[in-house]
Amino acid sequence: MAELAGLEDPKARAVNEKHGDDHGVNLGKLRALAKRLKTQQELACRLWETDDSAARLLAILICRPKAFGRAELDTMLREARTPKVHDWLVNYAVKKNPHAEELRLAWSADPDPVVAGAGWELTTERVAKNLTGLDLPGLLDTIEADMKDAPDRLQWAMNHCLAQIGIEHTEHRTRAIDIGERLEVLKDYPTPPGCTSPFAPAWINEMVRRQHG
Repeated sequence: MAELAGLEDPKARAVNEKHGDDHGVNLGKLRALAKRLKTQQELACRLWETDDSAARLLAILICRPKAFGRAELDTMLREARTPKVHDWLVNYAVKKNPHAEELRLAWSADPDPVVAGAGWELTTERVAKNLTGLDLPGLLDTIEADMKDAPDRLQWAMNHCLAQIGIEHTEHRTRAIDIGERLEVLKDYPTPPGCTSPFAPAWINEMVRRQHG
């Protein structure tokens, strides 16, 4: 904890706070520290319990993802108060855990929109990597009905899923673009030059263009 406190950078904190994060540690330095510590599951659990965001990010980097039980990950997700901790937990721990599919199904139906967003993030991963048992037209129906009025984090995750369906699956591309155009979610999102817009129709068309060069 003392070492993490020593890595605190007021400029990094100011940037992070704009995104809803409450830590000031440069992530490159955090990753270097994790590399030095290597995998230490017990230390990871103790760091998580501090409730400090930088410590939790470090915990995720040094944990053994497969060592967590389903209930543990469910509790951790609900305790992850900031976007970065939430995102890293889902991407670096939950996706590599044997309970990921059970959690995906449970979280997608959760009344808490942040938890539901994690379920949709796991669904997006499935859309890209493993379609077994997924109902893509059904997912598009849900996105069409619910995305427009969904709270921010859930809306972002649904939009990512919509784009992924359009990018990966030619037979659903026209419908995915059409849904995006009608709902206009993230249409005016400020996108820096050289970056791809998160507006689904633009995102889909850009990634497809890149694939076909």
